[in-house]
Amino acid sequence: MRTLYTLILSTFCIVATTAQQDQVITFENQISELDTFLNGSDGVGSFGDMWWVLPNDYNEDFMSWTGWAISTKTDTETPGFNNQYSAITGSGVDGSQAYAVSYHFVPNTMMVNPDAVDAAPILTGAYITNATYPYLSMRDGDAFAKKFGGASGDDPDFFLLTAYGYNFSGEVTDSVEFYLADYRFEDNSQDYIVDEWTWVDLSALGFVQRVEFVLTSTDVGMFGVNTPTYFCIDNITYDLVTSTDNELTDQVSVYPNPATDMLTVEHPGTASTIHIYDTAGRLLQLNVATGESTDVQVSDLPSGSYLIMVRGSEGSYVQRFVRL
Repeated sequence: MRTLYTLILSTFCIVATTAQQDQVITFENQISELDTFLNGSDGVGSFGDMWWVLPNDYNEDFMSWTGWAISTKTDTETPGFNNQYSAITGSGVDGSQAYAVSYHFVPNTMMVNPDAVDAAPILTGAYITNATYPYLSMRDGDAFAKKFGGASGDDPDFFLLTAYGYNFSGEVTDSVEFYLADYRFEDNSQDYIVDEWTWVDLSALGFVQRVEFVLTSTDVGMFGVNTPTYFCIDNITYDLVTSTDNELTDQVSVYPNPATDMLTVEHPGTASTIHIYDTAGRLLQLNVATGESTDVQVSDLPSGSYLIMVRGSEGSYVQRFVRL
């Protein structure tokens, strides 16, 4: 298999951005034919754009895969393993054709492209939904997994997706939970299995090198989770900044946030420059740091979200701030 990081830049459609707009990964340019899929059988080993890599591991001997696949499948009715590439929505976000499918025994990962040396992406969020296979399995039960809620409907079952952010030092930055199904309510009428594209805010993960997606379920057997460990994702949204780490996290403070006219940046005396970027990664201001505290004028910036970067001999620090 060729290297995991082999990228074909035309793989994803990157929506052009303007100031204060995020960049969005869709999957429309990868598959032109409806009702088909790419599962890594070409041996490339990943899908991705110039900033993100979505790994894929295809086993030629068993014609099986783990990691990520790209799909335009529309089957929302056929149960079982033979329908592992379909989203329960029958399409991508807003009726688009293509989306990505995640399948894994161990945590699935998306990571910053290691060749992206001049800038770094910060995830904003993504749209997530169930694949048809686990949706029907949870709704109806099958030979391997239970019907959620059990015969009475009172079993407090759940199917949980947790996204963990990891920084460039391999430390967890934060985590975000999203319930793909939740039957823990006292009132059974509130129990649900997600059947539509739902926006999941991932900005709490911060400045990361990779994101690990972990699926857990109350339906567990001798070999682990019985619920089919699939989910679907589309319109992955991110910002860009020109940095590769947050080495100065414990030494920098930026306030007030939100700001109106002025930001105060407290920093180590070794800090040399303070940069402000829009969310498309364009440099708007370059300020020289003074002493251990620098005031930065932001009154000329339009209202919106920005990124501030402090750079010095000991490293760099990036934070999102809002200009009111």
